[in-house]
Amino acid sequence: MDIESASNQLAEKVQAASEYTGQGKVAAYIPELAKVDARMLGAAVCMPDGTIVSAGDADVPFTLQSISKIFSLVVALCQNGHKHVFERVGKEPTGDPFNSIIKLETIKPHKPLNPMINAGAIAVAGMIQGNGVEERLDAILGLLRSVTGNRGLSVNEAVYRSEKRTADRNRALAWFLKDSGVLTTDVEETLDLYFRHCAIEVTAKDVARLGMVLAADGIIPHTGERIIPREVARICKTFMVTCGMYNASGEFAIDVGIPAKSGVAGGIMAAVPQRMGIGVFGPALDEKGNSVAGVKLLELLSQEWNLGIF
Repeated sequence: MDIESASNQLAEKVQAASEYTGQGKVAAYIPELAKVDARMLGAAVCMPDGTIVSAGDADVPFTLQSISKIFSLVVALCQNGHKHVFERVGKEPTGDPFNSIIKLETIKPHKPLNPMINAGAIAVAGMIQGNGVEERLDAILGLLRSVTGNRGLSVNEAVYRSEKRTADRNRALAWFLKDSGVLTTDVEETLDLYFRHCAIEVTAKDVARLGMVLAADGIIPHTGERIIPREVARICKTFMVTCGMYNASGEFAIDVGIPAKSGVAGGIMAAVPQRMGIGVFGPALDEKGNSVAGVKLLELLSQEWNLGIF
């Protein structure tokens, strides 16, 4: 793809999608996220040679939130193996909201349906090995820093504290998992790790680089370094298709057709196999927790560049 043409087309689509920012609301249930300007929209595209093109608010920092669930899963799979992880977390999509407790209570065994919902991600956080929260968090941060090349990636302390103070639903999920035997580590320590990895701060450019490595099956394309095992990258992209956009994943797969993972700070990471990684930031969300303008932008880009994998 011609870089100048891609840059111009990206800018055009960001401008077109920005009209949709008024249709959503910021994630006010985390007070710190409620302070963000809902009118922002930015995007970056990372090519296989590492070239980045961007438009709009692509340099504005935001927190990964649920996008981080992909990379905590990578760490858990690499440390523990597939059998151990999937004995405790399922592989099936859910039609329920990302913070729902309904399925945990009604299905047997009482394990989360997948690692992309909050209960599943909390269970995954409990599997990450290390002495204390800091060492366990460093395993995730180290992976993210290696993939992005950004050694300065760190936790936004204000968002972390805000989320921790208001996380009653997540605490309920964690204690239910503990009672069911899915979570075997200390509840508060595991929740602290979960809140911290959700609050890791990035830009759309960082997210585009993360998406490109997944698109390249775990290899940093312009260096040839394998950073994620191929099978782990495949599993993650499959979860992105089936569960990555919360309970709108099926609709997104039909309308956009590329593996993607969203977060309630307004970020979306997309991985177009062997072609590009895309990072989007648009904090105005729909009722399911996805960026309204971000989803529209990815739909426009998918149509323009014929990105759909189906």
